[in-house]
Amino acid sequence: MIIRKLTASFGKLENESLRFHDGLNVIYAPNESGKSTWCAFIRAMLYGVDSSERERRGYLPDKLRYAPWSGAPMEGSMELTSDNCNITITRATRTKNAPMREFSACYTGTTVPVEGLNGTNAGEELTGVSKDVFRRSAFVEQGTVAVTGSPELEKRISAIVSTGEESASYTEADERLRAWQRKRRANRRGLLPELEGRMDEAQRLLDDLDRGLEDKQQLEEQLKKARADCTKLEAAVTETRKRQRKAALEELNAGRAELKAVSEENDEAIAALSHRRAELRAGPFGDRSPREVEAEINADRARLEELNAPAPSKRILIPTVILFVLAVLAAALYAPLDAIALVIAAGVFCVAAVALLMRYLRMRQDDRAAREESAAILLKYKVGEAEELEGLLQRHRALCAEVVHAMRAEEASRVAYEEAKAQQEQREARAISALDFSSGSSDAARLGRALAAARANVEALSGRIASLEGRLSTLGDPLVLSSSLSFMREEYDQLQEEYDALSLAVDTLRDADAEIQSRFSPELGRVASRYMSAVTGGRYEDVLLNRDFTARTRTRDDIVARDSEYLSAGTLDLLYLAVRLAVCELALPEGEPCPLIIDDALVNLDETRYAQAIELLKQIARQRQVILFTCRQPEAPAASEQPALPAPGRG
Repeated sequence: MIIRKLTASFGKLENESLRFHDGLNVIYAPNESGKSTWCAFIRAMLYGVDSSERERRGYLPDKLRYAPWSGAPMEGSMELTSDNCNITITRATRTKNAPMREFSACYTGTTVPVEGLNGTNAGEELTGVSKDVFRRSAFVEQGTVAVTGSPELEKRISAIVSTGEESASYTEADERLRAWQRKRRANRRGLLPELEGRMDEAQRLLDDLDRGLEDKQQLEEQLKKARADCTKLEAAVTETRKRQRKAALEELNAGRAELKAVSEENDEAIAALSHRRAELRAGPFGDRSPREVEAEINADRARLEELNAPAPSKRILIPTVILFVLAVLAAALYAPLDAIALVIAAGVFCVAAVALLMRYLRMRQDDRAAREESAAILLKYKVGEAEELEGLLQRHRALCAEVVHAMRAEEASRVAYEEAKAQQEQREARAISALDFSSGSSDAARLGRALAAARANVEALSGRIASLEGRLSTLGDPLVLSSSLSFMREEYDQLQEEYDALSLAVDTLRDADAEIQSRFSPELGRVASRYMSAVTGGRYEDVLLNRDFTARTRTRDDIVARDSEYLSAGTLDLLYLAVRLAVCELALPEGEPCPLIIDDALVNLDETRYAQAIELLKQIARQRQVILFTCRQPEAPAASEQPALPAPGRG
């Protein structure tokens, strides 16, 4: 395959074109002029743009990195020659999320499509290798001269050194076998550790079941004994309580009879006191004290004596009558005698008689009031004479004495009742204590507490047995567990056999891969040594490769090959360029070769080695097209070299 022309709207390229010819094409342009963009465009035209890639830290996918700066859709065309046919392939963007997804391939200058060529297989059909192999061989990106291994490249190498079948890769096969191994055992994970855990769990369950059944049997024996103890204690408690209840009731009944008798005596004393007080209150003096009554009676008797004294009104009546008679006589004698003295005398006698009369009337009124007061005093005591008052006083004194006697008798009976009542309360307290079968100090209480403890023990044992039965039921059936454990052991043995077989397969595969490498690596190292000698003027002769494509080299004077860490940057670039060229020669198809694309891989070389590298590329360009993008100003081309024709100022 030979690339003839590129037209791109890709990244900073805005509908720009670039033409190539057979042989070596050296594209010179300064930095940041688009060289790497043209390289990426070639890869995108061949293999498309992966729209599934996502942006992540430190990495920008091609669909974002090379989106046209102008905002136009990402698109382009490539004119090429393949199998002596001129073909034009185009890629365009219909949707932003699928850049360059629209593909067409036609014979150049016509609209006739190329049969069997589509957007998915175009790169592999034209170059003969997959995108992964192409990027690790003929496509040398800037800063990635070193070859890295991959399953695709391994398949290609295996096909070359073995059967030609490209479907097998040691890495893929090894990873698959190790994945199967990890599926069965990977440290503490995998089917085997999981099965071991299940087996251990089943064995633990069986052991727990055995211990649980033994514990249950022991608990049932303890429960049987505890229930027998409860039965004995219940009989003893019943008998003891009956005896204590009878004794307490007898003591209470005796106390109640005594309290009843004392209470009746107190009731009689209270009734007698009430009767005496009623008699006292029914008397003329009520419940007054004898001293008060005696003082009142003495005062009333003294008053009666004063009221019963002789009335002076009779002594005043006679002088009053005499004075009235004299007044009348004086008045009668006045007429015949006509004496003034008689008139005066008659007036005087008359006034004196009137005065005495008035005094007499007042004294008569006082006598009547005294008689009324005396009657009222006698009426108060309900007697007819004052002499009867002494008898009333003696009677009242006798009633008061009887009341005092009744009060003393009532107080004595009340004290006796209170004492009897207190004694009965003590008897009731003793009876309550005797009938307290839980916290008392009696035999029944002690046996009751023992019975409660025994019943609690029975309940606790029953609860433990129920809990144990529940736990045993959750553990499962011992027969089922034993059968399951047996099946798991058989499965474990089978998996272990598979794991051992896989381990053997991994070792065998590793030995086979070593055999393949022993056949391929020397040839690859021989070709790489030839290229390394060519680009270093024969200074470095040998290139030694590992299976991961890490390389060492040796000069004519070196005894031991040098690792890449001990090489200069330019020598290291040449070493890996030589390995790349060797991989291209051995791993790429032998038919029509695909172009070799190199992006600034010679930037670290001095003038001498740069010229040597260019000379080597010229030799390679005789068999395949070489496109070299560089920022170094090339020398004038030799007469036999056809210069590249880049657009002015474009990378």
